[in-house]
Order: sequence, then structure tokens, then C-alpha cells
Amino acid sequence: QVQLVESGGGSVQAGGSLRLSCAASGPIFRINIMGWYRQAPGKQRELVATITRDGSTNYADSVKGRFTISRDNAKNTVYLQMNSLKPEDTAVYYCHANLVVITGARDYWGQGTQVTVSS
Repeated sequence: QVQLVESGGGSVQAGGSLRLSCAASGPIFRINIMGWYRQAPGKQRELVATITRDGSTNYADSVKGRFTISRDNAKNTVYLQMNSLKPEDTAVYYCHANLVVITGARDYWGQGTQVTVSS
């Protein structure tokens, strides 16, 4: 069974840091792009950051300079280091990956992890 399992969410005061992790497991032939999205209450899910297999990154303007996405291909894991957190970063954060499995390339999502930033 292919799945993405996230960890690392929690509560922090403004200015603090958190690190999210997301590990892909199961019968996976290849992992293409990986990324993080977030959804705040009453808002649509939005892109936070993505990283390609060769390490090219893309960030939402709202997190540039504060968040860093990275991946370990040997561990099938993507990370999101979040620094200088702001209350507006409060959301459920979802891991995404495009995985090549036995039926071809498919998009997978993690279960979501809550990040709460208090002022």
C-alpha cells in the first residue's frame, strides 16, 4: 500500500520554527515532484513549496526567505523547515508527491498535519 506519512506539526509562538517531514512508503518505482500545500480554515488549499527530483525548488511568495524545502531521495522523504513563523502560517499542511507505481504515475496526498502559530 502506497502512502505518505507526515510528522512534525504542532503549536509554536510567532517567530518560532517547526520542521515537517513526509515519508513515502510502499511499492514505489520512482518519486517525481514532491511538495507541501496548506489549507487554513475557510480558505482554499494553496501551494507552499515544491521540489523536483533533481532539487529544483519553488516557493509561494508568502514563505520565501522563511521556509526551506528539501528531500532525501534515498529515504523517500521530503522536509519543510519553517522559520520565523507568523500567525498567518496557521493551517493544516499537506504533503504531496507524484509517484510512479505499478499502474503508472499518480498523485498522492498525506493525511495533513496541523501547524498553529500564536501571536
